[in-house]
Amino acid sequence: MNIFTSLYIIVDGYFVASFVGKTEFAAVNLIMPVLNIMGTIGYMFGVGGSALIAKTLGEKNREKANSLFSLIVLTSSVLGILMMIPGFIFMPRITALLGAEGELLKNTILYGRIFILALPTWILIYEFQLFFVTAEKPGLGLAVTVCAGLCNILLDALFIIGFKWGLAGAAAASALTQFVGGVFPLIYFRRKNNSLLKLVKPTWDGRAVMKCCTNGSSEFMAEAAPSLVGVVYNVQLLKFAGENGVVIYGLLMYISLIFWAIFVGYSNGVGSVFSYHYGAQDYAELKNLLRRSLVIIGITSAVMFVLSEVLAYPLSILFLKDNRQLVLDAVHAFRIISFSYLFTGMAIFGSAFFTALNNGQVSALISFLRTFVFELGAVLLLPALFGVDGIWYALIFAEFMAAFTSIIFMIALRKKYHY
Repeated sequence: MNIFTSLYIIVDGYFVASFVGKTEFAAVNLIMPVLNIMGTIGYMFGVGGSALIAKTLGEKNREKANSLFSLIVLTSSVLGILMMIPGFIFMPRITALLGAEGELLKNTILYGRIFILALPTWILIYEFQLFFVTAEKPGLGLAVTVCAGLCNILLDALFIIGFKWGLAGAAAASALTQFVGGVFPLIYFRRKNNSLLKLVKPTWDGRAVMKCCTNGSSEFMAEAAPSLVGVVYNVQLLKFAGENGVVIYGLLMYISLIFWAIFVGYSNGVGSVFSYHYGAQDYAELKNLLRRSLVIIGITSAVMFVLSEVLAYPLSILFLKDNRQLVLDAVHAFRIISFSYLFTGMAIFGSAFFTALNNGQVSALISFLRTFVFELGAVLLLPALFGVDGIWYALIFAEFMAAFTSIIFMIALRKKYHY
């Protein structure tokens, strides 16, 4: 599900790069990190809410679990609407702050204003990825996400190639896709179903909402971190390298989204299982599940590193076509950041693991250090020492330090949680 959600963004980039133009491609890359930060609020509600709901289900209180589920969906939907309206109004100011000018500014505003209209449903897509797992319907969640992803591909082809709508067509295709992926789960859970969850009339519980946000804040930071860093990168690249720099960084992030999605998808998917066994006090299974997860993360990390090294050139040429110099620069950068995948899985899993145990403080600390200390600190320091390559080295440093920090906390708290 996580992979196909990432494809919503990647498909737009491919169609725009191949059939519209380089300036338009740069515009998508420039505004998407900002939009993605808003959308990933759904992860905060989804991850934090899933941990709370799964724990309640483990305590055999299904009625309360449904009430919490409904309250979280309603709260996140309202928040999405409240963010959408000012986002649409102030989109010109937001894009200007990013450093866009002239034709790039115009294109960025166009794409951002169309896409942000679907923000409430995009938030729902993110959180329902987790709620389908908690409801013991991951297969249905996958089917919904795959259908939405295929819808996005078809609409991109129709609007961009068929109707010749250009950048506006790409934005409209993605916005309509969010409605497809976000509204169907609302209908399913509102009707009678055979899952563990159902949308009911919620009872307000401020403490539960706060607990949900606290638990999920670390995952929000983990998901928003690449986008936040992306904003900083784009501003600097636009200032010193122009559109070409933004294009190369955008390509790297599109490709990296798939690799990150695998780690995030597994970590969040297994989180509800950790929460359930913790709530049921089944510590033997908790320990067994952790051991198996660490093996899976380790093997996957190694595979991701090898794939990224092997596929660097073909994936770069897929987007950049015949622009040889851009392709060579992109391959060089991609083969540097591929080393970060050796540590990314552990960094992401460590944060999600403590969220599943309802320890939002440790989880948030890991994510905070990863983003705002290790990565941003390295981005500011390493380029002064290594030039442009320092930007790519920063990601390796941040992921290594975050993985190391996660391991330290797992060792330190193993007796407290009996794993």
